[in-house]
Amino acid sequence: MCYDTLYEAVGLTAIKYGPLHNAFPDPDNQEDIMEIVVKHDYEEMSRFAAEYIASFIRKKPDCVIGFATGGTPIGTYKELIRMHREEGLDFSNVITFNLDEYLGLGIDWSKPYSRDQSYHRFMYEELFCHINIKQENVHIPDGLAKDPEEFCKSYEAAIKEAGGIDLQILGIGGDGHWAFNEPGSSFDSRTRVEKLNKQTLDDNYEAFFRDAGFSREDMPRYAITMGIGTILEAKNIIMLASGRKKADIVARALQGPVTNEVTASAIQLYRGNAVVVLDEEAASRLVMLTGNAARCC
Repeated sequence: MCYDTLYEAVGLTAIKYGPLHNAFPDPDNQEDIMEIVVKHDYEEMSRFAAEYIASFIRKKPDCVIGFATGGTPIGTYKELIRMHREEGLDFSNVITFNLDEYLGLGIDWSKPYSRDQSYHRFMYEELFCHINIKQENVHIPDGLAKDPEEFCKSYEAAIKEAGGIDLQILGIGGDGHWAFNEPGSSFDSRTRVEKLNKQTLDDNYEAFFRDAGFSREDMPRYAITMGIGTILEAKNIIMLASGRKKADIVARALQGPVTNEVTASAIQLYRGNAVVVLDEEAASRLVMLTGNAARCC
């Protein structure tokens, strides 16, 4: 069975829930709202998320989109590529800003993709090489910047010059982090260099770096990341999570206390239009109140 359900957080007043009858966004909407969309599986979740993103591009062809890396958005990016090829979805005027990059890594076309763990390479292999995005419209943190601190300031300035981010795509880490905003990060934080904690290092080593031939000692220990404050300034947010392993941390982020120990819990403070798209497994620990609206697909 496929369904969309709204879940209500117990005891929280920072979140306003709304119906899903207008499932796709109006880029000019300024109403504060968070919707939780539950899809049957990863494939359905990815298709919904891609159509949601595509709706922004269709309504505002020069929109500014913040992109995320990691395993979760890959299905969404594959569907966006299909829409571009088969439906003519046009990325030619879209401006992009990525969330993060490992400090010390940069794209290396001399290596096969499986051996290049830079987020630059990820974005080009998984999306940008397959759509009509303009190179000058792509912004990804420079892991090889000679002066990372100055680069971070310039990245913030570039976002502001572009008019801010219209739609920010987010995942959620195993410990509840957004981008590389590790537990303890300030909700006011800006783009900066962040030291990675043990869980992030362990998770990313097993998911990516081991198969790329890296030793644990050679894996980057620092990253450039957009700050929580930067992310919360986006006009709209879409957060994706899938799989049973994410169920506990999704529930903590959406329905637990707002705390910088789970940086994704900042979504409860967000003032804008937020959509959280989950598969059934990732949503399995959420508290559902039977009086809330539900809509079958």
